[in-house]
Amino acid sequence: MRGGFHVFALASLGLSAACATIPAMGDPAVAVQAVVETEPVGTANEDAADDPAIWNNAGDPAASLIVATDKKGGLYVYGLDGRIRSFHAQPGLNNVDLVDMGPGNVVVFASDRSDLANAKIALFRLDTASAKLAPLGTIASGSGEAYGICGYRRADGALVVFTAPKEGNIGEWQVSLDGAPSATRLRAMQVPSQPEGCAVDPRNGTLYIGEEAGGIWRFAPGQTDGELAVRVDGRKLVADLEGLALVPEGSDGGWLYASSQGDNAYMRFRLPDLAPAGRFRIAEGTLGSTEETDGIEAMRGDFGPGFPGGLFVAQDGVNGTAAQNFKIVPLGTIESALEN
Repeated sequence: MRGGFHVFALASLGLSAACATIPAMGDPAVAVQAVVETEPVGTANEDAADDPAIWNNAGDPAASLIVATDKKGGLYVYGLDGRIRSFHAQPGLNNVDLVDMGPGNVVVFASDRSDLANAKIALFRLDTASAKLAPLGTIASGSGEAYGICGYRRADGALVVFTAPKEGNIGEWQVSLDGAPSATRLRAMQVPSQPEGCAVDPRNGTLYIGEEAGGIWRFAPGQTDGELAVRVDGRKLVADLEGLALVPEGSDGGWLYASSQGDNAYMRFRLPDLAPAGRFRIAEGTLGSTEETDGIEAMRGDFGPGFPGGLFVAQDGVNGTAAQNFKIVPLGTIESALEN
């Protein structure tokens, strides 16, 4: 909550967790605090900020970047200090993801809902030195209003993108950037009602789709029929179910995080069985809390001493009197809070 833009001093990175001040509709959730918040998006008094993606700079972790959407304005690129590094104006971009395809080839892709009847994928290349986005073009991705999107680099080096339009018709696309961008549909799937959250396991291509009112659907590689693996139950997940983020560990372990928007909390599930593994919320501290979160992203890795364990980034839908923004929590903070 609370407006403004601040960087939490590193000396204050103690993992103080106070009880959340808002009543919990779902199961109890431990409280953590953000250590950085981004500058607000440029669209004020609107539901504008939506979804983040993370690029880790292995050679210079402190120079890692966050790409995030303003649905009314375009794409922001933020540094880990929360400051805007660049902005690409393109209204109508909803969710975003990125894949590091190799040196000098970080591909950013966003769901383009500028045509509400025909979903599209907007493609960019991220110049990691200048933190600027270079448009590569837009490709059709089936009928419907573009909403969720996620992707990965397949074992053979191909870029694979999943799209989740509002109508629930999920698509898997192999994207080629040789010459004019193009996409070949590999698979068509369906969920019963509006989806948005989208996460794919880069180890094997297992797809997780968040149906806002239904729950988390899991689609095995190559299969067109999915299973409703976790239901929205009003306790662990309180509708709307929004963003999903996957943190792999080992051959098939790790965690799937989900935004339980209805009670301003987040749920963690253990992979591969999706066993419940704790709830948390981002509570007010030196920086504000988060409410009504849409998109989230999480990544294990070295992001510098200020972010032990990695990053967890969450959209904040109620940023006080300021426009919406994104809050950043060290992933290690969350893991410690859930394991104590």
